[in-house]
Amino acid sequence: MATVAGKPRWLPLESNPDVLNKFVKNMGLRGDYEFTDVFGLDPELLAMVPQPVGGVLLLFPVSDNYMERNAEEAREIEARGQTVSDQVYFMKQTISNACGTVGLLHCLGNNQARVQFEDGSYLQRYFAQCAGKSPAERGKLLEEANEISSAHEASAQEGQTDTPALEEDQTLHFICFVEKEGQLYELDGNKEFPINHGPTSPDTLLQDAAVVVRRFMEVTPDDMRFTVMAFSKTQ
Repeated sequence: MATVAGKPRWLPLESNPDVLNKFVKNMGLRGDYEFTDVFGLDPELLAMVPQPVGGVLLLFPVSDNYMERNAEEAREIEARGQTVSDQVYFMKQTISNACGTVGLLHCLGNNQARVQFEDGSYLQRYFAQCAGKSPAERGKLLEEANEISSAHEASAQEGQTDTPALEEDQTLHFICFVEKEGQLYELDGNKEFPINHGPTSPDTLLQDAAVVVRRFMEVTPDDMRFTVMAFSKTQ
């Protein structure tokens, strides 16, 4: 694992379902769930996404407005409190540019009842190690997961865009939305805790996540660098 300014750093993943599906399958994901593009947030485009949806990945631009919004959101939650299910798998991101893999792990970690991992695979071993650990400890375990690091690096070299220099700071960030116990959770490894966005259901996860994605878009309305993918049952 490379380090820049003393902090572990990976190459960023491309927001590309083909790249992500190959990545998770190489790490041991089995079954009929995979990542697929969401081509728009209008109801007719959301209806084209295979169901059921187990998670939603959002890649979006990080701006000063976004950082200010995050700080305000954290203050509001600390003031009023929120309910977070202990069934939510959440981890901290401690590796620069690893937000794509953290987003994938958030998605897979919260769908372990729906998917299968090959016996002895990277994913099976990693999630077994994560059981009972804190978000920070899970982030540290990823730093030590050399097999996942190698798989990430191989995937980061694929895709349709040029691979950036390792020391280059990225302005795009992956997060994940999942449903747990009837609530919609935003999982961002750069935040201190999951964000509960209110009621949802397995059947309406995609539509309810789209409402929150629109709020992200409103923060930087002139920036088109938003992509959305769903983790769906495709067969």
